[in-house]
Amino acid sequence: MEDIKNSMSEMVKSFSLRMNQFETGLQKSAAPSSIAGLAADYADFKSFIMGLLRALQVQIEFMAKELDSLEMRGRRKILLLHGVAEQQKEDTTQEVVKTVVERLEQSGFVASDISRCHRMGRSAGTSDRPRPILFKLRDASVRSKIWSSKSSLKGSGITMSEFLTKSRHDAFMAARQRFGISKCWTTDGTVYVLGADGARHRVRCVEDLDSVAPGVSQQVQVPKLAAGKETSRTRRAAASKMV
Repeated sequence: MEDIKNSMSEMVKSFSLRMNQFETGLQKSAAPSSIAGLAADYADFKSFIMGLLRALQVQIEFMAKELDSLEMRGRRKILLLHGVAEQQKEDTTQEVVKTVVERLEQSGFVASDISRCHRMGRSAGTSDRPRPILFKLRDASVRSKIWSSKSSLKGSGITMSEFLTKSRHDAFMAARQRFGISKCWTTDGTVYVLGADGARHRVRCVEDLDSVAPGVSQQVQVPKLAAGKETSRTRRAAASKMV
């Protein structure tokens, strides 16, 4: 879908360039009587084509947002756990249970509350950075309790994040760079940014950031979230198991 949007933008730019070249040629023509009618036809044609391209672009953007929302709904019960050391022949489900029970003090949480659990991506071998653990809860209310208590992980070296779509993840990272970590957060798959006016703004894509604070170009150094780059293999595996 992103490729289609980019192709449409390139098509509009290319068409505009060709039309500008045609206009230049018309202005240099030596036959005034025929030029008037030709120029009028050209203007009508240009207006029609540009309107059509804009309408197509709006429809594609709408479809992209709808698909993004649908994909995010499929991820609503999924969370990512970062910073848990990897072990050979580990049981990731038990690692999640241990973290939730001991660090988040959710004593009633058990392995059966998890429907799926695994590390994301391929093993990095000798890398010091452990891969995040993706785990899907059976009950949305259990997921909400865990997410609301994630602040208890502060200082432990372990963090938790939502499994955002690429569009929302890119928007979240861009917002953190532009506005600062403390003014950006996610809840139920929605990215929020606290604007200079004190209002809370919902953001679904990078372009939405301009509506929060047009022209702001502040750059803040923030750590990268390991879940930000999903491989195509990881996305296919996650999508096939999203039921």
